[in-house]
Amino acid sequence: MSQVGVPRGRTCSRTIRSVALLTTGVLALPLLASCSSDDERSEVPAAAQDVAPAARDRIADGGTLRWAVDTVPTTLNAFQADADATTSRVAGAVLPSLFTLDKTGRPQRNPDYLESAKIIEREPKQVVLYKLNQQAVWSDGRELGAPDFVAQWRALSGKDSAYWTARNAGYERIQKIERGANDLEVRVTFNKPYADWRGLFSPLYPKDVMGAPNTFNDGARTKLKSTAGPFQLKELDREDREVTLVRNPRWWGARPKLDSIVLSAVPRDKRAAALADGTLDLAEIDSPVAQRIKQAAKGEKGGGAGPQSGTGPQSAQPSPSQSAANDSDDEKAAEKAAEAAQASRKKANEAIAKYTKEQKGLRAYVVRKSLEPAFTQLALNGETGPLADERVRRAVARALDRQKLAEAVLKPLGLPANPPGSHLALAGQHAYADSSDALGEQDTQEAQGLLADAGWTPGGALKKEDGTKAGSEADADKKKDKNEDEEATNTDTESGAPQSGSGPESDSSSDSPSGSASGSASESASGSDSDSASDDGAYIVGDDKPGHDAPASGTGTRVIAPTFGTAFQRAVLTWRTESVDGSGVKAQDRQPGGGGMAGAYAPSGTEAPSPSSTSASASPSSSGSASTSASASATSSASALPGSLAKDGKPLTLRFVLPSGSGSEQLRTVGEKIARMLDRIGIRTEITKVADANYFKDHIASGDYDLALYSWPATAYPATDGRPIYAKPVPASDGTLLVEQNYTRVGTDHINQLFDQAASELDEKEAGDLLRQADARIWAAAGSIPLYQRPQLVAAKPSVANAGAFAFASPRYEDIGFKNTGKSGPEKTVMPESAESEATHSESAEPEATHSESAESEATDSESGEPEAERSESAEPEATHSEATHSESAEPEATDSESGEPEAEQSESAGSESDEE
Repeated sequence: MSQVGVPRGRTCSRTIRSVALLTTGVLALPLLASCSSDDERSEVPAAAQDVAPAARDRIADGGTLRWAVDTVPTTLNAFQADADATTSRVAGAVLPSLFTLDKTGRPQRNPDYLESAKIIEREPKQVVLYKLNQQAVWSDGRELGAPDFVAQWRALSGKDSAYWTARNAGYERIQKIERGANDLEVRVTFNKPYADWRGLFSPLYPKDVMGAPNTFNDGARTKLKSTAGPFQLKELDREDREVTLVRNPRWWGARPKLDSIVLSAVPRDKRAAALADGTLDLAEIDSPVAQRIKQAAKGEKGGGAGPQSGTGPQSAQPSPSQSAANDSDDEKAAEKAAEAAQASRKKANEAIAKYTKEQKGLRAYVVRKSLEPAFTQLALNGETGPLADERVRRAVARALDRQKLAEAVLKPLGLPANPPGSHLALAGQHAYADSSDALGEQDTQEAQGLLADAGWTPGGALKKEDGTKAGSEADADKKKDKNEDEEATNTDTESGAPQSGSGPESDSSSDSPSGSASGSASESASGSDSDSASDDGAYIVGDDKPGHDAPASGTGTRVIAPTFGTAFQRAVLTWRTESVDGSGVKAQDRQPGGGGMAGAYAPSGTEAPSPSSTSASASPSSSGSASTSASASATSSASALPGSLAKDGKPLTLRFVLPSGSGSEQLRTVGEKIARMLDRIGIRTEITKVADANYFKDHIASGDYDLALYSWPATAYPATDGRPIYAKPVPASDGTLLVEQNYTRVGTDHINQLFDQAASELDEKEAGDLLRQADARIWAAAGSIPLYQRPQLVAAKPSVANAGAFAFASPRYEDIGFKNTGKSGPEKTVMPESAESEATHSESAEPEATHSESAESEATDSESGEPEAERSESAEPEATHSEATHSESAEPEATDSESGEPEAEQSESAGSESDEE
């Protein structure tokens, strides 16, 4: 989760600001004044939070929770560039967060740290007065106070370059910070109005960390001398890859139920084995592992793609009789064949035994599920090539059946499958409003009309190297050097000739516990499906096998070899998004796009597993993939494909870059579906599969793609955090283009202005209207097309309470624990102690439902051992800064979820209320 290629002058995500660069934002804009039916619907969560809620008196005192994370953090300073999701989780448990998130993701005052916080002056300057909890102290005994606020402001304001910080928006708007009427009051005066002031000072670090560049840069990388949360850092062990948190003896709030929390770094592809061994209590997982847990709970032995499927090595190895038939006189050949067959059978039997043993261990877990506060989008690079024309981008967008794509990912998981209607908020957030009408619904004829208007017409057969593709000149040069054999192969393929065995093995082939190709069963089984993903003939970066120029299918979608990327680095997803509805698009908002800057700040992803070291857990889940893709293909193959389109003698071909790793099957499957949808309007795609390690840095951030899939998290502060994602890139001093997080290079001056106005607008209704207009214009520009909200799957011991799929809400660490089996009788849900005290001085409260789900559903899903992946979705979710362990949870055809962008969590979510300004 390390950061890659931070651009100059980057404005960090509020997440970073609050928890590491990988965070998901906190959510929604203040409640909009109007109470229309649209506003009411926006407050209905898309999926319930699933954390097995339990009252504190039902949780045992003591115990250690073993919680899987992706990495051991390289720094404990959440405001540094290489902070990651684990940094954020640690910060949430040990440091103050003045505002946490409720079930809809709205920021709520945390009564453990604040008695009140509100705007007391608007003219001539905005002044916010913080009244601190008089019991709040650092672990060294010193009170929280103005010196800590001042130190953090100076470190993050961007005025002192000696601080190695990812610059955080909002701090530069502060004019001064001073002590109020007493030591418990802090007055913050802004030199420019700032609507998102609640996002500041979370987490809050002590002045000994923020007070000087050397302590900021190095002092908090491996240790925190002073903390002020329910837990404190005991040890960061890089050798054992663990971070240990223990109770803070000076904590003044509700006493933590757990003695300790151990955050263990376990790679995604090894989590099934770790769960089966019983070494974890809680772990975010991908859909294949969730499926295995479901099968284990039902007593099943595995899916069709598991070790029992009969697709193991022994079926592929020649038998002694076959060898003898080939050369009856060669007894040695027969003996070798027999030995090989025996070794293959032995290997298969060992894999089956291992798999069966793991399945027994997985019976001890349930699956808790919800939707992450993040959405996956199709990005269209508007820098150069065909997509620089807004009409072509809109044609691509109008060709997509977003509902079908969302259902393919979410419906098999029993989760709501409604495509997001906003770039700036998700369903369930107060600021959510569907502005997609600014673009229009799926319409094949309209898409074809847009292409014709842009000059793309049927142009007959043209050589592929004549195509125009953004950022792919290097690939075009490589194509010219291909030998005659490869050209012949391409010719055969384009004419419909089959290409069996022309490429390397499927990148999921090693997922099978048997060591066979069974791990790729779902993809290979659906290879004949016109709407399913296929890796046949794919050439993966770093793979020196032949066949890299073979196409993926006969529908115009081709797989080509990209340029080789730089050394492996993981990217960090920093920005979050949020929304409001909008109006139509004016003529001045239309623009073909801008240039890109290599090395732009890239979204983060989990550690990319090696293609050769994937987990055995991936194979069992592939059983359902083929059937799903088969049903999905009916629509895509219903209409005849139009002829190839061309303009000025060049074919309309787009380069679609997708990750190749074993955890990215979901994205590849979605990508293949999109390619088929584009085929229907005459747009051909060349699918380039690249190593996960290079995906963002070398392709997305640098602009070396036409089409790509990646995710953005939602945020409570869209005016601040959405701007760098969607604003128009601007020229840098060296002549390059500063894109910040706008990797599509598509934006307008008007969008920039609307974000700036919204960030300075203190009236909630006016700010909401401005953001709705911005979102409508983002839709109309067609640089980013939201497809679906990502699923969130968490494996948990049934005894773990108040933890799991947090959805939008911040975890409340002091309430997490293990159920007290000695308690009997009906369980009653109670407000946390800190929330009760908060309610006594409510200002207009909307208390956070920390334990909102019914005990009845808990008993049914958790205690019975039945995986909660089967539970109903009707409950209201709690919106959270969920950790981006990032994986893009899986699609039906995708046997693994995307090892995607991590999104860090914020600190404890106190059951608190919103403060009126």
